[in-house]
Amino acid sequence: MKLALIGHGAMGRLVEARARDEGHEVATVLTSRESALGAEELAEILAGHDAAIDFTVADAVARNAEACALAGVPLVEGTTGWHARLEEVRRAVERRGGALIYGANFSVGVNLFYRVVAHAAELFAAFDYEAFIEEAHHSRKRDAPSGTALRLRDIVTQASGRELTVASTRAGHIPGTHRVGFDSVADQILLTHTARSREGFAAGALVAARWVQGRRGVFEFSETLGEILKASAEGGVPK
Repeated sequence: MKLALIGHGAMGRLVEARARDEGHEVATVLTSRESALGAEELAEILAGHDAAIDFTVADAVARNAEACALAGVPLVEGTTGWHARLEEVRRAVERRGGALIYGANFSVGVNLFYRVVAHAAELFAAFDYEAFIEEAHHSRKRDAPSGTALRLRDIVTQASGRELTVASTRAGHIPGTHRVGFDSVADQILLTHTARSREGFAAGALVAARWVQGRRGVFEFSETLGEILKASAEGGVPK
C-alpha cells in the first residue's frame, strides 16, 4: 500500500516503522506544520494514496476525515477523544462517498477483550455483582478516561443496564492497562488487559488499512474485527 501518515508523534513513528517493515510505501508524513491547512488543501496532498492513518488530536479529526473523503482516500482513525462528533464526521464522509474505519483501540487483543467483557457482564448481570472499570496510561495521554475505557463502560452498561464510573490514572510511561471488575459481598472477579507496548496498536491500524480498501462508509474496528481477521487469515486482505 501507498500510505499517508497524519501525525508523527510516538504512534505515528511506530506505524511508519511497522509499515516499512511490512513492505508498504510511506509516501507522505504530515506533521504539525500542516495543522493549519484546510480540508481542500490537505486533500490535494493526500490524493493518490491507498490509505491514510491518523494519530493526531481530537480537534483535527473532522478536518482530516473530510480531506480524506475529498481525496478519495480511506482513513484509519486512531485518535481518541473525538467521538462526541462522530455523527458529524459520519455525515461528511458518507456525503462525499468516502471510507473511514475508527476505533478506540486498534489492538486485536483489546478488541477480543471487549468480547470477553461483554460475555462476562451478561453473566454477572443476573446476580448481585457491581461492576467497575479502572484504567492507567502514561502521563502524556491527553484524554481521560481513555477511549478504550469508555468503550468498556458502554459494553458493561449495555449488558447490565447499570451506569458505572471509570477510574483513571496518568503517570510515567504506562503503555495502557484496563481492568474490569465484578464485586460482591462474597468475592471479586477481575478481568485485565495490559499492553506491553504500542506495537499491537500499529499492527491493528495497518490491518484496518488493508481491510478498508475498496469500501465506502464508516466502520467501527471492534464491530468488524471478525470479518477483518477472517479475511486476513484467508489472504483476502490485500498487502
